Amino acid sequence: MKMEDDLESPLLSAAAAGNDDDGSSFALACALVASVTSIIYGYNRGVMTGAQKFVQGDLAVSDAQIAVLIGATSIYSLVGSLAAGWACDRAGRRRTIALAAALFFAGSAATAAADGYAALMAGQLVAGVASGFGLVVAPVYIAEIAPPSSRGFLSSILEIACNSGILLSYIADFALAGLPVSLNWRLMIGIGGVPPLFLAAAALLAMPETPRWLVLHGHHHDARRVLARTTGGNAALVERRLQEIVSSVKESSRQQEAGGGSGGSTSVWRDILVRPTPSVRRVLLTILGLQFFQQASGVAALVLYAPRVFHHVGVTSEHAVLGATILLGVTKTVSIVVPLFLADRLGRRPMLLSSASGMAVSLLALAFSLHVSSSSPAWWAAATSVAAAALFMATFSLGFGPVIWMYGSEILPLRLRAQGTGIGTAANRVISALVGTSFISLYEAVGMAGTFFLFAACSAAAWVFVYTCLPETKGKSLEEMEALFNTAQPSLPAPAS
Repeated sequence: MKMEDDLESPLLSAAAAGNDDDGSSFALACALVASVTSIIYGYNRGVMTGAQKFVQGDLAVSDAQIAVLIGATSIYSLVGSLAAGWACDRAGRRRTIALAAALFFAGSAATAAADGYAALMAGQLVAGVASGFGLVVAPVYIAEIAPPSSRGFLSSILEIACNSGILLSYIADFALAGLPVSLNWRLMIGIGGVPPLFLAAAALLAMPETPRWLVLHGHHHDARRVLARTTGGNAALVERRLQEIVSSVKESSRQQEAGGGSGGSTSVWRDILVRPTPSVRRVLLTILGLQFFQQASGVAALVLYAPRVFHHVGVTSEHAVLGATILLGVTKTVSIVVPLFLADRLGRRPMLLSSASGMAVSLLALAFSLHVSSSSPAWWAAATSVAAAALFMATFSLGFGPVIWMYGSEILPLRLRAQGTGIGTAANRVISALVGTSFISLYEAVGMAGTFFLFAACSAAAWVFVYTCLPETKGKSLEEMEALFNTAQPSLPAPAS
């Protein structure tokens, strides 16, 4: 099959004549399809929260083994995120989405059919690699398909989708918990294998390739056709954006030739890690810092171990624990709608600063209530713990949930975007794995309250990092980002008019 025959989806080609379609609507449709990867990722991530105790009962798996299983999934996704950058650059963003869908299906099916711990680990290996692919390719695809004026809005859809997936997993856990132990957890996990079938079909039949990838590989005519759909057929705007992308690619090639690069994957890694320009170095440190602080806030601990936290403050009823866990999922999902509408109006910095402040305060409240309940359990401490955990999920979803993915995917230069996003995602997965695997040992060593005091300190440090290191990117085109990161200091945006 020739590459030229598969640059656009068949449905896009059939509809290409209809250039009167609103460009934002077309970009929204593309973003919604790409965001299904995040729904699947969120479901796979959240389903073990309620399923783990049934897995333990059915397969005689210990607490230590469960901690390793959950943490190892993040390590596996690290491998997937690094491979995804290469796949995005070589095969294209759209085909990589289809590959991620196939891996998600295989991972869910293998895990649900497991008859022992080794088989569980094998299934989670595939699912983890799929998660790494999904975490990289979806934000890159949306950042490159979206117009600058709505990029924040469209990029926020990913976090809404992820939280929706987590919430659906909690609901599935609650609904299926009453079935026999040998069946319920298999259904909880196996349901996650259905959406990838639809995603793979949509990726191959209904999604276009991004114009920036097309230009990067010399397919200017096809890039022009996609840009015509995302701009509503405005010919002048299409040509201007196409020339901006072409100029960015030429400048990147010029810098690469000046540095003696060969243009291959090795050259990209060298330009990111070995001999980055000052602006690329600052971009990379910004991305790594954001990814570190997102996971160091302890969000993975609450997503994966919320029932244990609530049990620690005296919520012992199985239905009450699962109900409180669903409350966290609902709060996280509903709150994520806010940045969907405000990211392009208020800007990235104000949302991240507000988010970090709220996270630190809510974690302090949670830690204090845990400390009180450890000496004399009281109903108000349990209620405060649930409320503080819900507040943390809400404030996390205002900024540090969605905005760091949006910010990281838009500030990287085009030639480095896929693999640079892969590096950031890999760092995220490493920290997530550390939190997931060490949480039980950590709270046994320093206490549950001490653990959340530590998470609160990390959230406070995140506020300082954002305030001192991040420039505002609202309203900037992707081609303007390198110049923005050549400036010395971050700046708050002008007030919205």
